Amino acid sequence: DVQLQASGGGWVQAGGSLRLSCTASGFTFDGYAIAWFRQAPGKEREGVSCIVNRNGNTYYAEFVKGRFTISGDFAKNTIYLQMNNLKPEDTAVYYCAADKMPNSCPLEYDYWGQGTQVTVSS
Repeated sequence: DVQLQASGGGWVQAGGSLRLSCTASGFTFDGYAIAWFRQAPGKEREGVSCIVNRNGNTYYAEFVKGRFTISGDFAKNTIYLQMNNLKPEDTAVYYCAADKMPNSCPLEYDYWGQGTQVTVSS
């Protein structure tokens, strides 16, 4: 069974940090691009960050640049999203997603995790 398990969400005050994890089971991240998306209540889902397994390239949405860092421990089949200097507007359900894409981050993803809630209070 192919699954992505996202974890690490929680409640934090503005300026705080959280680290999200995304672990794959049933497949490995070799040759995949893995991304984090988020969806706040009443808003559309938006891309946050992406990492490409084969070449290590990373991409960030403008609104998280300098605050969030995506990384991978591919031996553990796990991707992390370190989120620092969190703001109330970062409050959302965060999802990880993966797609077989060796060189870049795609627009569409085949596999999705279940989401983890991040709440940032002011």
